[in-house]
Amino acid sequence: MKIGVIGAGNIAATVSQTLAKMPEMECWAVSSRNLEKAEAFAAKYGFRKAYGSYEAMLADPEVELVYVATPHSHHREHMMLALKNGKHVLCEKAFTINAAEAEEVAEYAAEHGLYAAEAIWTRYMPSRKMIDDILASGVIGTPNTLTANLSYPISCKERIVRRELAGGALLDIGVYGLNFALMHFGTDIASIGSAVQMTDTGVDAMETITIFYNDGRMAVLTHSIYARSDRKGIIHGDKGYLVVENINNPQSVSVFDTEDNLVARYEVPEQISGYEYQFLEARRCIAEGKTQADSMPLAETIYVMDVMDDLRRQWGVVYPMEE
Repeated sequence: MKIGVIGAGNIAATVSQTLAKMPEMECWAVSSRNLEKAEAFAAKYGFRKAYGSYEAMLADPEVELVYVATPHSHHREHMMLALKNGKHVLCEKAFTINAAEAEEVAEYAAEHGLYAAEAIWTRYMPSRKMIDDILASGVIGTPNTLTANLSYPISCKERIVRRELAGGALLDIGVYGLNFALMHFGTDIASIGSAVQMTDTGVDAMETITIFYNDGRMAVLTHSIYARSDRKGIIHGDKGYLVVENINNPQSVSVFDTEDNLVARYEVPEQISGYEYQFLEARRCIAEGKTQADSMPLAETIYVMDVMDDLRRQWGVVYPMEE
C-alpha cells in the first residue's frame, strides 16, 4: 500500500521509520508547505516523491492512504482535504479538536465509502488484548480501581502551549490516559470530575481526571507537560493488581498478589515500534471495504472527543477556532 504523509515533523519521522521496515507498505510521498523541507524528509526516510503543497500530493493518483501528522488544530482541515480528493485517511491523535469536527469527518467518509481512523496506536496494539485477557482470567479478582499517568517535559513545544494550535496536555497526552481507562474499564460512566492547572497562554498544563463508574469502580488519571512520569497504568482488584509499563506504548504487564509478590510477567510481542499495527489494520479494513477501524471505530473516537470537550468546558479552555 502506497502511503502519503501530510506534515514532515517529528511524529511523521518516527512513523516513516516504521513504514520503511514494513513490506506491506511503501513510503510513496511526503508533503509540506515547504518544498525543501519535504525533499529533505523524503531523502532521509526513503520516500519516492516530495511535494511542496498538500494539494499537489493529494492529486497524485498513486497515493492510497494518507497519514495526517500536523498539529491538532489542522487535523479536520487536512483530513477533509484528503477525503475530498478520494483518499483514505489515518490521522494522528487527537483526531480533531472537538466532537463536532470528528462527526463531520466521520459522516463524509461514510457517505463516500472512504476509510477514516484515528491513529491512537495503543488501541491497535496486542497489549490491549493481553491486559483484557489477564483481567478476564480473574487472577487479580474483581477490578475496582484504575490509575494511570502520562507526563513529558514538553512545555517548550509551540504546538503544546499555543491555543491557536489546540495545545495543552489533554489533547496530546491526556487522550492516552483516557483511552487506557475506557479500553479496560469501559464507558458505563456515572460522572467525571477533574482539577487543572493552566499555563499563562491559556491551555491546560497539569490535570487529574477522576472517572466514577455506575458499578462503583473508579479511574484516576494524571497528566503534565512539565515532567516525565513513570507512565504506569495500574489496575487494582481484591486479589491483587497488575502493572502496565508505559501506557503510551506498553512493554510488559506484571501481576502481583495482595502481598506484593510477583505472580506473573508478560512481555509484549516484539515489534518495529508499535505504529505498525494501525497501518496493518488500515490496509486490511480497506481491502475488506470497511470505512472504519475495528480497533477504534469512529463512534469511539467521537465518544473520547465528547469526554474531552466536557473536560475543557469544566476548565474554561476554548480554542480560537471555536470562539
